[in-house]
Amino acid sequence: MALRNAVMAALLEGEASGYDLAKGFDASVANFWTATPQQLYRELERMEGEGLIEARVVEQERRPAKRLFSLTAAGREAVRAYTTRPPSRPTAIRDELLVKVQSADAGDAAAVRASVAERIDWATVKLARYERLRAKLLDGRSEEQYLATAERVGPYLTLLRGIAFEQENIRWGELAARVLGGRAQAG
Repeated sequence: MALRNAVMAALLEGEASGYDLAKGFDASVANFWTATPQQLYRELERMEGEGLIEARVVEQERRPAKRLFSLTAAGREAVRAYTTRPPSRPTAIRDELLVKVQSADAGDAAAVRASVAERIDWATVKLARYERLRAKLLDGRSEEQYLATAERVGPYLTLLRGIAFEQENIRWGELAARVLGGRAQAG
């Protein structure tokens, strides 16, 4: 998947500046796509050049003018065309921590356990952020009410996938820490 598809998906929420997109990426699509602000700004320039998005300049007091981007008709058509293509093969797991765990018996098991603990902490923080976003989206409604009445459900469904991913990271991390810790005590 190209970054442009994730940008166009983010712009379905409405007009946004590059800064807003970068910030929004971290809060919304980061559970399935990451990009640095530099990558994002380069892609915005390319997409504007290709007519997929357009920018309007908004003057601000005491700050430089900002550019707000929105999808063009060609951009919306590109989103439609993208969604009609079958997805590529599912992403394979490429995770350095798993290589370390695979090597724990012959390596520094204490260091590997510390890396697993860091992953659990990181996933816990990320899960809390996703749960706050979920509560904000639901805004007091039940999940069933939200899914039946929300204008767009895609962001919520991808958020649920991010929540499940981090829950599984925590579950697996706790198991790995328990097993590695038990082997250290026995050994």
